[in-house]
Order: sequence, then C-alpha cells, then structure tokens
Amino acid sequence: MNGILIIAHAPLASALRQCVLHVFPDNPDSLAALDVQPNMPPEETLAQARIIYGQLGTSHVLVLADVFGATPCNVAQKLVDGVHSKLITGVNLPMLLRTVSYRHETLDALVSRAVTGGTQGVMQVAITAPQNQIRRPNDQEQHEHQQ
Repeated sequence: MNGILIIAHAPLASALRQCVLHVFPDNPDSLAALDVQPNMPPEETLAQARIIYGQLGTSHVLVLADVFGATPCNVAQKLVDGVHSKLITGVNLPMLLRTVSYRHETLDALVSRAVTGGTQGVMQVAITAPQNQIRRPNDQEQHEHQQ
C-alpha cells in the first residue's frame, strides 16, 4: 500500500486529512499531513517532512502539495525522489478521496488516478433545477430527470 503525505499551508493539510478520515476511517497511519506554519524556515519544514515521511512506514509515498511554487511544494520537491515517491500539486478533496480509494495500485497508477480525481472534481454546477434548464438542439435524450 502507498503512503500519502499532504503538505500544505496551515491548517489546510490537517483539515484535508480529517475530511478524508471522515469518509475512510481505515488505515489512518498511511495518511499523514504537514501544516506549513507562517514564518517557519523551509529547512525546518523539510526536516519535519522527512520525519513524517519516515513514519509512514511504506515503500512508496505520494506527496500532495497545495500550490506550485509555494513553500509546501518547494519542500515537497526536495523530499521526493521520482521513483519511490512522487509529487502532485493542486491538492483538493476529490483528488484525495480518489487517491485513498486506489492507494493499493502502483505509484504511477495512483498518480494518474489522483490527477483525474482532482480535475474531474472541479466543475460548474447549474443554478437551476435540471428540469428547468434549456435543452440544446442536439440533445438526443429528452428525459425530464437527471441521471
């Protein structure tokens, strides 16, 4: 099983971990979070990340960071090796739920699942009920309900 480490600005990492554990309470030890505190030196954050990484006790780790180019991502880049650990930035809850659901797959497959879950979880939702929405001329199904 792959370990999952969330590194994000405080308190996002811990909040995301708690949300995931609400849905998937099994194996909380394989899901860790590091909240990067304001004004904490990157070297200290990296030292904490290495400790948490080691405590996961898994041979492969997927590291998820919040914003590319920010301190959490920069620290994570120094933590991963690209073989036994990989990094994805732009973490969101749909990405995490998908990742935890498929954490038994290979690390490369897990990366693909995570990115797909993250991107498919972002969508605009209509503000009107489906039955009140205007139909497009090329809609083939003319049902009055949404599936």
